[in-house]
Amino acid sequence: MDNKKRRVLLMYITRVSGHRQATVSIQKALKDLNPSVIAPMVNGFGYTYPLLDKVVHRTYMSVIKRTPKVWDYLYDNPSIVKKSEPVKKYLHRTSHKKIERLFEKHHPDTVVCTQAFPCGMVADYKREKKLDFRLFAVLTDYAPHSFWLNNGVDYYIVPSLEAKERFIKKGVPEDMIKVYGIPIRPKFAVQLDRGPIADRLGLDLKIPVALIMGGGQGLGPIKSVVNSLLHIRMPIQLIVLTGINKKLVKWLQKEAASLSRQPAQRDKKLLFYEFANNVDELMELATLIISKPGGMTTSEALAKGLPMVIVNPLPGQEMRNTDFLLKKGIGIRIDKTSDIGEEVELLLKSPDRLMAMSKAAYASGKPHAALDIAKLILAVDPLKKVF
Repeated sequence: MDNKKRRVLLMYITRVSGHRQATVSIQKALKDLNPSVIAPMVNGFGYTYPLLDKVVHRTYMSVIKRTPKVWDYLYDNPSIVKKSEPVKKYLHRTSHKKIERLFEKHHPDTVVCTQAFPCGMVADYKREKKLDFRLFAVLTDYAPHSFWLNNGVDYYIVPSLEAKERFIKKGVPEDMIKVYGIPIRPKFAVQLDRGPIADRLGLDLKIPVALIMGGGQGLGPIKSVVNSLLHIRMPIQLIVLTGINKKLVKWLQKEAASLSRQPAQRDKKLLFYEFANNVDELMELATLIISKPGGMTTSEALAKGLPMVIVNPLPGQEMRNTDFLLKKGIGIRIDKTSDIGEEVELLLKSPDRLMAMSKAAYASGKPHAALDIAKLILAVDPLKKVF
């Protein structure tokens, strides 16, 4: 088929999310490979159910902040999946009119979903209308859950062999599963010269750098982590990414000002940013990363060979991602924030262990995932039956 005529509809959920970041990476890779490809992005949940989208997002954020054990119970629970089937079917069927209008506007020959809900919605529409477009399900976490499983999906793109094996056990044919990784921006695959970056930020390459991240929402015990690390007995430089957490920004402003007035703390440095367009540069400088193990952050860290320190992972997908990182020897998990300083200090004083963790990270990293996914999308002829 002539690639110049390709039309790919990309669907995600939530404006500030790893799902959207992954979608942007795929879109860019498609455009890099074929500038004439038409590849619009749509918030699948926000488009079909705008009010419900806001309610679900607020409820989810409230649950994971206040009662995380509830989310742990709900996440990929077989009985919950079964009980929610009627609701899922209702939402799928009642979305058909809006999906039809979306298809009339964009005329896609291929749909790519980076989150399970729009994937299921589009798969149901495809079956109901007996359409022949190609549907790609692109996972953005290391442990697949049952809501991804839908008749009508042509390919599942997963981040690891373990995820592939789990899908096979759930009945997905092996040929439909591609272990390409989680799509990240291609700049994370590039090794950078650390010297100019350190000079620009005023950092010393001889002193360890801890990169502290809490995702786009700035979640996690970041205050406790920073406090603990500023009291270790060795020099350290901290870079904190706060996301949309305004309270954290104000606290860090006061902490940085206080630090600058303390002569005894001259071997410590604290930098912070709300959002950074140069995360790849910050990861290049980092000795290790202390972060929530979200799928995107984890994939970027693996591409940069970063040892990971995981603090209080959220139940559900983050806990599954943590299990993957621990199994591969890439990260350590710390549940008590009071232990952060001591554990990080021990790690920084163990160069052999850090090197082993870095090698394990590189071995599991798939920095070219977005390009590989885009190549597959463009290579699959939407007019021919795949399987």
